[in-house]
Amino acid sequence: MKTLRIATRGSALALAQARTVAALCRELFPELKSALRVFKTTGDKLQTADPTQAGGTLPKGLFTKELEVALLSGDADIAVHSLKDLPTDLPDRLILGAVLKRADARDVLVMREESIQGNPAVRPACVADRLRQGATVATSSPRRQAQMLSRRADLKLVEIRGNVGTRLRKLADLTHLDGTLLAAAGLQRLGFVIGSDARLSGEDVPGGLKAFELEFEEMLPCVGQAAIGIEIRAGDAFASEICARLDDSDTHQCVAAERAFLKGMGGGCQSPVAAIGTFQCGHLELRGVSYHGGSFRQGLVRVGTNGAAEAGTLLARELSSGFGG
Repeated sequence: MKTLRIATRGSALALAQARTVAALCRELFPELKSALRVFKTTGDKLQTADPTQAGGTLPKGLFTKELEVALLSGDADIAVHSLKDLPTDLPDRLILGAVLKRADARDVLVMREESIQGNPAVRPACVADRLRQGATVATSSPRRQAQMLSRRADLKLVEIRGNVGTRLRKLADLTHLDGTLLAAAGLQRLGFVIGSDARLSGEDVPGGLKAFELEFEEMLPCVGQAAIGIEIRAGDAFASEICARLDDSDTHQCVAAERAFLKGMGGGCQSPVAAIGTFQCGHLELRGVSYHGGSFRQGLVRVGTNGAAEAGTLLARELSSGFGG
């Protein structure tokens, strides 16, 4: 019986995603065994690094390189990634074999209960308005920082590192912090639940935290957010057969458009750009924003169902030229 070797990072979220892929494979291929191969990436080692010592952002590929080395050396058959971490340019001989059906792509504002302004049961026009005047929000994402400041120029944005659990504990323990921003999909995959009263619950969740989803009109996600990507060796018949069954075509086309946009903007996951692709009335609709050079630009393009790369290229050209804002 053949064993599928799955390369993954060792974080709780990465392992949850790899186990999701393994479970799907067992369902689709009952005769197939699977084994997780856990690798510590350079990005994992730098999670607690001071970004001011590294030029303010982390280079591309820090969370994927070691997994790609395992693929190229034949030590793994597939590599499971948070697609937002996967650079748009892949190493020679590697391809994006499949993209699983996307989860909730929204961002979530997690707040200390005492920092909430107004009635938590009443949704304001913008979730950011729940923050008190001059509140401190922790996020290391230039995309999130730019979009929060475009809504609330009075906010103080500070850096934060670590996995989801670490960030929640920091928010609970550091009284100078009022909130932090996380991906809804990451919280869900780790078993965290946002209750009807906005209270965040789950294993080892500190008390006194509430969470509020931000709609796309308030904050666009990063390219590939909430999608799980599977990277394989080009020409690998075994891995290709598995990916053909795992792939969600609609999600794959949407993220292809987003990744083409990101590539056209010349950025990586730490670039101050955001985009979301969706299917609307038989068309692929791609919305994006850019904060490059300190100026805000936004745009939207619609193409046919087979025009994913075209959509991304068109939107990047539009925003790079300064139109659409």
